[in-house]
Amino acid sequence: MKAYIASICGGFVTVTAILAMSGCTGDGRPTIIPNSDSTLRKSSTEFAADAAKRSYEVTAPKSHDAIARAQYNVMERQFELANLSNSDWQNIEIWVNQKYVVCVPQFDRNTGKTLNFELFYDSGGHHFETDHGNNPVRSLQIYQGGKMYDVVATLE
Repeated sequence: MKAYIASICGGFVTVTAILAMSGCTGDGRPTIIPNSDSTLRKSSTEFAADAAKRSYEVTAPKSHDAIARAQYNVMERQFELANLSNSDWQNIEIWVNQKYVVCVPQFDRNTGKTLNFELFYDSGGHHFETDHGNNPVRSLQIYQGGKMYDVVATLE
């Protein structure tokens, strides 16, 4: 009987892990664990719809100021982004590979945010996925105040 219960519990853990890795929550949320930022607790549909309204600002002036730093973890499928500037940001766009975007309504100075890959969508409604190395993180940029900032993103 103990072996049977252990088998059931082990199966539950496996299914939960698979769902977490796939980004499937069954209720429309992109991740199982809610984002610590309440403004980023939207459904996948809402993130996709928001991304569809945005376009990468190719002609935006580029700034070489280091306003942010990021680390990303492919296994955990997330970015850890830090605002290193001296100001709070409102309604910034964070772009991955000039294709996938998420709008962050508020990002206070000297703070960090965890941004799961499943928050970033392209104009076709597809979330960012590394596709087993076939779609690596080539660039991470912040569009803020009419300028595009390159963010140094290192693999964790």
